[in-house]
Amino acid sequence: MLKTIIRPRVSETDGAGHINNTTLPVWFEAGREEIFEMFTPDHSFKNWRCVILNSNIDYLNQIYYGKEVEVQTWVSKIGNTSFTLYEELYQDGKLCARSKAVYVNFNFEKQSKEFIPDSIRIRLKQHQLTEQ
Repeated sequence: MLKTIIRPRVSETDGAGHINNTTLPVWFEAGREEIFEMFTPDHSFKNWRCVILNSNIDYLNQIYYGKEVEVQTWVSKIGNTSFTLYEELYQDGKLCARSKAVYVNFNFEKQSKEFIPDSIRIRLKQHQLTEQ
């Protein structure tokens, strides 16, 4: 599992007094940084490999400004060319949201998906979810 700490910003708070629902996709993506680095160590968009195919979020509890949020990220499935992430977001120890995202290893130059290399597959397995 990967852990990422997020400090909510005032600008992410909406008129209802909680963090706006449009903010959570950005926070979940922040939790994927180490995954992105596996595929593109130099962070170059010229060499970028991860393309999102699907993303779903379940909003379970309100999140507020002024208290840190923890994003926990697991790899739940590894296919030939794609992988699925399962993520949870906590504030004050309370599960506030969960997400599932599917990515494909994509070669922009060839405009086609490619097999996930064994070296990356091994690293993804280190963060694999055993139960859900």
